[in-house]
Amino acid sequence: MNAQTMWPEIIQGGMGVGISSPKLANVVSKHGQLGVVSGTAVALTMARKLMDGDLDGSIRDALSEFPYPEIAHEIIAKYHQTTPSDASKDKYKGVPMPSLDQSSALTDLMVVANFVEVVLAKKGHQGKVGINLLEKLQIPTLPSLYGAMLAGVDFVLMGAGIPVRIPSVLTELSNHHDTYLPVKIADDAEHEPTLAYFSPTAFSRGKTLPKINRPKFLAIVSSATLAIHLNRSQLGSPDGFVIETPIAGGHNAPPRGKMQLSETGEPIYGDKDIIDIKAIAQIGLPFYLAGGFGTHEQFLYAKSLGAQGVQVGTAFAFCEESGMDPELKKQIIAEIKHGQSKVKTDPLASPTGFPFKVVEAEHTNGLQEVYETRKRICDIGYLREPYRKADGKIGYRCPSEPESDYMAKGGKIEETIGRKCLCNGLVATLGLGQKRRQGAIERAIVTAGDDLKYILRYLRPGEHSYKAIDVLKILLGQRFKTAY
Repeated sequence: MNAQTMWPEIIQGGMGVGISSPKLANVVSKHGQLGVVSGTAVALTMARKLMDGDLDGSIRDALSEFPYPEIAHEIIAKYHQTTPSDASKDKYKGVPMPSLDQSSALTDLMVVANFVEVVLAKKGHQGKVGINLLEKLQIPTLPSLYGAMLAGVDFVLMGAGIPVRIPSVLTELSNHHDTYLPVKIADDAEHEPTLAYFSPTAFSRGKTLPKINRPKFLAIVSSATLAIHLNRSQLGSPDGFVIETPIAGGHNAPPRGKMQLSETGEPIYGDKDIIDIKAIAQIGLPFYLAGGFGTHEQFLYAKSLGAQGVQVGTAFAFCEESGMDPELKKQIIAEIKHGQSKVKTDPLASPTGFPFKVVEAEHTNGLQEVYETRKRICDIGYLREPYRKADGKIGYRCPSEPESDYMAKGGKIEETIGRKCLCNGLVATLGLGQKRRQGAIERAIVTAGDDLKYILRYLRPGEHSYKAIDVLKILLGQRFKTAY
């Protein structure tokens, strides 16, 4: 970490649901760079880890530091299990789905879960830690941010949308002020904007509010136009940018102009999608390049363009410290060695409508023929879309839910074609997939960047796995010795 600016040169990407684990972020931060945890759906994943017994006690240790012990105790009492689940029931009991009128208990769980992720990532060092959230997932955003800030998070990163209000929100939350976010509601042209609210005072039950700092905000964008727009916003500018190219993993921005597909059914990106790096540099804020920057040479190239450094995701996603199921990592690395496990940019898979990178690994729902054996069910609900019912009330729907349910809520059948349940698939990638009472098991959906096949460069001769430090050494070269 540059001592003068506090800005790292390497950002470890905030990937998927739990792939950017506290363990991974902790290692990266210890070595002077920015370790990042994923804040997506951590209320659910923390609850499931507690149901699995929290065998190493790390969650309960982090909960012991929560400033409102009674809230932490309620969550432990509700979700922590020490005996195996009843085989006649689903392995994991249900966790409520996010909604605009969700219970205070679910809001508590969102705050606490994000607090836990950051506390564990910051344990045992003085380095900086960030948290990554998706703008598209609007309802959990405010409690997630507040929980991370209670734990002292240093950076917030957000993409998959236009996070124009986040600079203002971070300032408001750092002062414990009530705040809000506009929530996009489908079929809602005639109504006033719908808002999601969060009140730190109400959350604390009127108790003393601890001093918290405002983290720096990095907006993840894919064009100079959006970066300039955010920088000029009356709601405040980001503190910097992550500039993501179309080969990065997870959700990608769609091609500009009319969508055209290749012979393999993937979006075709053209000249209009080339990012104007000079225009971004002229804004004058620190920026990072992401998507295909996994070598020292690419790191130096980014620096030559004026970047502060690079964000790297895929390389860290498959290292030993990531949150991915170890057996799944082992399988995919073996398949890469044999020329398998290819990455497809799927224009339909994500319920969000954004193109989504899917690893076509054996026995996973990344393969269409495997996914087609899955019975549609929506029981996690983070990617549900709020919509306006005929009676004026708010409902929730997802094009990955059963088609009849979706159409009964005003959705169109063509919107369901090719959609995958990313919520269940990404959670299963952690080894936390639901095992249903009928015997069905949720299979993983793995996401990675187009440069997945190049992760073999991080393997030492004769080895079948690698560590986060191996990635840092390759990225930084000789700089690694003086990075911290």
